[in-house]
Amino acid sequence: MIGCNRGRWIGLMLATLLGVGGCATYADLPLGSGAGVTGVARLSAPTSEMPLPAWSTHRFDPADGLDATEVAMLAVANSPQLRLKRDELGIARAQAFAAGLLPDPQLSVSADVPRRSGAGLVTAYSLGLSEDIGALLTRSSRRAAARDQASQVNLDLLWAEWQTVAQARLLFDQVLNLRAQRGRLEREQQALATVGTYIRAALDAGNLTYDSASAGLNAEADVHKRLADTAVALHQVEGDLHQLLGLAPTAKLDLAGAPYLNQPTPSQVQAALDDLPRRRPDLLALQAGYQSQQAKLRSAILAQFPALNIGFNTARDTSAVYTNGLSIGITLPLFDRNRGNIAIERATRQQLHDDYAVRVLATRSDMQRITRDLATLDGQLATLTAHSQQLDQARASAERAWQAGSLDWPTYLAIRTNALSADLDLLTVQQERARQSIALEALLGNTDLVAAHPDAAKASTP
Repeated sequence: MIGCNRGRWIGLMLATLLGVGGCATYADLPLGSGAGVTGVARLSAPTSEMPLPAWSTHRFDPADGLDATEVAMLAVANSPQLRLKRDELGIARAQAFAAGLLPDPQLSVSADVPRRSGAGLVTAYSLGLSEDIGALLTRSSRRAAARDQASQVNLDLLWAEWQTVAQARLLFDQVLNLRAQRGRLEREQQALATVGTYIRAALDAGNLTYDSASAGLNAEADVHKRLADTAVALHQVEGDLHQLLGLAPTAKLDLAGAPYLNQPTPSQVQAALDDLPRRRPDLLALQAGYQSQQAKLRSAILAQFPALNIGFNTARDTSAVYTNGLSIGITLPLFDRNRGNIAIERATRQQLHDDYAVRVLATRSDMQRITRDLATLDGQLATLTAHSQQLDQARASAERAWQAGSLDWPTYLAIRTNALSADLDLLTVQQERARQSIALEALLGNTDLVAAHPDAAKASTP
């Protein structure tokens, strides 16, 4: 009997040592320089890893410039902010793994050595093994909460990827639009240089006063200022695009092709509104977060019951008497009873419930507003396009008359100023229309993007 007990506990100790031997080890992870990638050629966008199935067939070749789709693909693959989101997903999955682990049993060992020797006296010992039963009771709820939390983070990543796609398309359009504005202003500056030379020559000859020449001088100065303001705005947008793609500020970025164009029909918008809670990744993420909180509340309610710890022990006293025993530890639910945690989890659930309702309402309102704005901008674009074409024809006619000497310079400058304002207004409205269109598509959510994501399909199932 003595040998059996001793062999059993020796085996238990060996199992414990073997478990400790499988512990994780530490490895250093040095910090990077944060300099960014110095060239687009060094970046990659694996089509097999793209969130949109349609991109798998798109040819990715930075050598001939980046079109709107290639910029969006690079943003999804290399955005530093998305890298952080993916790190958060790794943490959430690790937490889900930790929540599913069984609590380790507790092993206790003690020994009593007699202070005086005598016949029949031996060293006493006690060995015990116990387990927290309460942790086992709440394990399923904790696992469910952690799984739903990981699903929420995964859906948040999906939504962040779609927002990154929208941001890449918007920045692509803004860069092209500002470059077009810069080109238009540079052409205007070159045309006004001839008029400015004429005005300054007339001033030097005394044929023109400064009061009379102020309109021409101010027109030239105004174009110079607009060109500088456009250059500053272009630097900002190009810097934002470099940062989105994870590029160094000095990396060359060649853009090619037309801006991204999307025009959802009213029926598509209405269908998206009707199906909004089952297709928008951020709403699906809120649903998963709410389910996680439901599980946390259930776990807190289960934890209000008395904590129970059960153990078994074997002992030998100094007289060499062997005993086996059972120990039970129970928390008396007199004061705490986990009421504080239950109240916190219940209030948190209510907050998430209301947050979801607010998000859905805000999304529906934004979609309706943007739809109306797009209709207004379409009408404004048609008017401005016709107006700009008419003034461009007038400018070309005035330029020929000015060169022929049959038109005075104040009239010529007035016609050029009006034509420039119309062209810049048209470019501004085109950019605003593109911004609203991209924003609407982001609010609608992409069907292919959601359908291809397993957590989205799971969360959208009633």
